[in-house]
Amino acid sequence: MDTSGKEADMFKKGLRRSVVMHYFIVVFLTIMIVEVIFMISIQSYYYNTISNYMSNHANQATSYYQKFVGVSYASENDPNYLPDILKMFNLENAELQVLNTRGDVLISSSGFQVEKGIQTSDISQAVHGNQGRWIGSQVGTGEHVMAVSTPLMDQGQTIYILRYVTSLESINNKISNIILISVAVGIVVLAVVLLISFGLANSIVKPINNITAFSAQMAKGRFDVRVEGDYRYELGELASSLNYMAEEIVRSDKVKNDFVSSISHELRTPLTGIKGWTETLVSGNFSDPEETKLGMTIIAKETDRLIGLVEELLDFSRLQQKEVKLHQDPVDIVGLLTETKLQVRTKAEQKQVRLTINVSGVPVPIIGDFNRLKQVFLNIIDNALKFSHVQSNIFIHIEYEPKECIVTVRDTGIGITQEHITKVTEKFYQVNPLGGGTGLGLAITRELVEQHGGTLTITSISGEGTSVIVSLPKCDKVHELIQDVEEDQAEA
Repeated sequence: MDTSGKEADMFKKGLRRSVVMHYFIVVFLTIMIVEVIFMISIQSYYYNTISNYMSNHANQATSYYQKFVGVSYASENDPNYLPDILKMFNLENAELQVLNTRGDVLISSSGFQVEKGIQTSDISQAVHGNQGRWIGSQVGTGEHVMAVSTPLMDQGQTIYILRYVTSLESINNKISNIILISVAVGIVVLAVVLLISFGLANSIVKPINNITAFSAQMAKGRFDVRVEGDYRYELGELASSLNYMAEEIVRSDKVKNDFVSSISHELRTPLTGIKGWTETLVSGNFSDPEETKLGMTIIAKETDRLIGLVEELLDFSRLQQKEVKLHQDPVDIVGLLTETKLQVRTKAEQKQVRLTINVSGVPVPIIGDFNRLKQVFLNIIDNALKFSHVQSNIFIHIEYEPKECIVTVRDTGIGITQEHITKVTEKFYQVNPLGGGTGLGLAITRELVEQHGGTLTITSISGEGTSVIVSLPKCDKVHELIQDVEEDQAEA
């Protein structure tokens, strides 16, 4: 088995290596900082423990000397004076030195003679009456030692210095062993984290590779494929978004194909009628006036139908390109809906549907485009008539709220299923593609309502009827605008 190829692939440039390297760097820096803090803490702990041990003993020696030793000898020249001092204040595992204020060692517990005076910082502090600590290499031996010096005072003057010196070699060896163990633990932790980071990197990179492969197929026009797998967090959202986008593209293509098929059918029917009657009239040589009149009437009707279809398409195109300009004027909604009711009266009578308008609240004109708003409500009421049962009712309720005018058109017709109700206002969407139409009517209606700053909501129960609710904002300065319009009209 060729493992070198896999290892090379594992470390090749890419997200996987980047993730692993970032994990490694972060953990390495963290471990290194922890190790340094641990080393400093361990050394400080051991050194302070030794220092405190010698300092406490030195303090006790100073105190004992002040109380008892100074008065026990008639003179400092007594030959037993310094040896007795040495015996009284000796400390186990430390060399005791008795020095004069010049740093000369007068006597020491080890018997080691120092030729030159000691000039370390602890001596100078002790000369000035303070206890001092010094860590460094012993002159002559080079041994790493710690020294604690404390003054022996008589009548406020330092006469001798007690200096405790202990070797730090064994402590340093112990600290080095602890540090080596901690470094070994750090390396093990780093290795474990490195292995875990490979697993984490794979868990991130693998789904990204799958999603990338899916995106590449989408870029080539393959919208029938889907991102497979149960991914979590942002990757899950990305996979869901891509799947949703693919489904939407497929659906959009289907809607467009249905639209092309539908609009072709819608155009072909009147064109066929026009062509047929034209040929009939031409072949009849216009000899029968009744037939000629009937033919021309049908041609005019089919032509109007064609014009309506083309106008609807042009309207939609203008709305999509934001080219529709609203002529804003005060609009009486009650009057507008009354006029609309009259316009559809013939169609309602043919189906024996009763149209009822009622108003609640104080009627106040709104600001809008009269013709476009009439187009909105004509389309809504026409749909209500289209899907109402024979001898049923359509209720139009106008409600004036403090900040808006709400118009509800409610029918008791066939209703819309939940499957379709959220999509009926989408462009080119048709509940029944074979039912005719372009699927643009409600899309145009919603767009016009929104251009007036309003909202369009549809609620429906299948088999019981549909309610279309149009909410239009009222203008706070409507009275001023009405007055301006009236003045303009009077001046004209």
